[in-house]
Amino acid sequence: MSPSNSLPIKDVAPSEPHVTEYDREHITIYLRLLDAAEDKASWEEAAQIVLGIDPAREPERARRAHETHLARARWLSAKGYRDLLREG
Repeated sequence: MSPSNSLPIKDVAPSEPHVTEYDREHITIYLRLLDAAEDKASWEEAAQIVLGIDPAREPERARRAHETHLARARWLSAKGYRDLLREG
């Protein structure tokens, strides 16, 4: 299954202290992960549907990608959004 956009998903989300081009390109993915977490979806379901990674076939990759992308989404919603606002 492919993710909700056509851009490739990295195994690990960025961790820089500023918004990256990858973040900008994957903002929809981050928002969908936040929605899934709010709806109490399992990480397996979110990895499958949002990230397009099958947790049955690639459990470690799916979990790592889900955890790091969700953490990045939370960082963006708490702090990183300031970079986006400054950019206009």
